[in-house]
Formats: sequence, structure tokens, C-alpha cells
Amino acid sequence: MKYIVLGLGNFGHALAIRLTGLGHEVIGVDNQMKRVEQLKEKITHTICMDSTDRDAMSSLPLKDTDAVIVAIGEDEGASLLTTALLKQLKVKRIIGRVVSDLQKTVLEAMDIDEYILPEVESAERLAMRLDNINIVDSFKISDKYSIVETVVPEEFVGLTLGEADLTNKYKVLVLTTIQSVTKLENQKEINLKNVTGIAKSTTLLNRDDVLVLFGEIKDINKLIN
Repeated sequence: MKYIVLGLGNFGHALAIRLTGLGHEVIGVDNQMKRVEQLKEKITHTICMDSTDRDAMSSLPLKDTDAVIVAIGEDEGASLLTTALLKQLKVKRIIGRVVSDLQKTVLEAMDIDEYILPEVESAERLAMRLDNINIVDSFKISDKYSIVETVVPEEFVGLTLGEADLTNKYKVLVLTTIQSVTKLENQKEINLKNVTGIAKSTTLLNRDDVLVLFGEIKDINKLIN
């Protein structure tokens, strides 16, 4: 797939590299040549231009792109102007980055219903980890449901998922388990994560395995505690 990332600050930089690593074609755009130079060998294409300039933006392959991500964070005005310009140019899928409630309101008024709040989401994930030391990571699906990674509780070590019966006992669904694997590379031990695939009733729960759970956070906390 082809993506255009507008704004190559910390968030846009990381997103562009990650998408490229996943095999997608990525065009990174920023008005600062330093940022463009940093990425020119790491993603498919980089361009230095002003994303609020209609003529400059019209030169991009917008119609052939699966999505344009407005990753500008430090300049809300430029972010909103860029988004409005993309709407005028009839881009089929626009994903906006939100850094304030006002910006979110304006995006909604523009009928941009796909946006991300990286700072808020990162803060929520960190808060959950600090609130419960057994939580490895988390992802909020809605106000009610979350996906949470947690180490297998001691009382379930050695049992299969069928024997543990977590769904009936705690109203949570185990999506998969993750195992830590040590690999020797260049005479150094490297710790890797091995996702075991879709969880089954026969899946064995080992010590230090990570459960990937889906459910209400109150039910997940009951299981963890």
C-alpha cells in the first residue's frame, strides 16, 4: 500500500519508518530539510515542501495514495490548514493527528472522523502500567473495552487455557500468548518475542508467558489481581 506522511517530527518520523518496515511505500513530507535528510535513506521517498501550499501539494500522487496521515503536531494551524487543503483536493482517506480538544472539534467539523491522539494514548497506556505492575502493555478499544498484555498469574502456570477457564471465571477473552525466546546472534544473546498464534483450549500457560487479553478493564484487573 502507499501512504503519505505529512510532518516528520518524532511521531511522523517513527510512523514513516514503521510503515516502510512493514513493506509499504511511504512518502515523507516536511518543510524542514534536516528532517527530510534524516529519513531519505530509511523510507521510500522524502520531499521537502510546505504542506499548506496548494500548488506544492497538488504535485503529490494524492489520488494514487491509500491514505494521507497529517502527523504535524507542533503547529496546530499548519495541521488544520493542511487537512483543509487535503479535503479540497478530494483525498479519499485523511487521518489527522490531534493534540488539543479544539483541534479535534475543528477536524470533526471538517468531517474528518479518523484521527489519532498519540500523546493521550501513550499517557493512558503508561498510566495503566503504573497502576498495575503486572500489566506489560495495553490498548484502549473504547471507553469500556481494552486489550491488555499481562504476565501469566502464578496460579495458572502449567495449566492449559481450557483448564484455567478464564473466559467463564473472569469474562475475559485470551487472544494469544507471547513467549520470550533467547537467540544467539553475533555471539550475543538477544531476547525475542514469539507470538504463539490464535489461543486454543490446549494452549499451555508457561511461567513468564504474556497473555493478550480482551475485555472490560475491571474484569481484567480481577484476573490480574
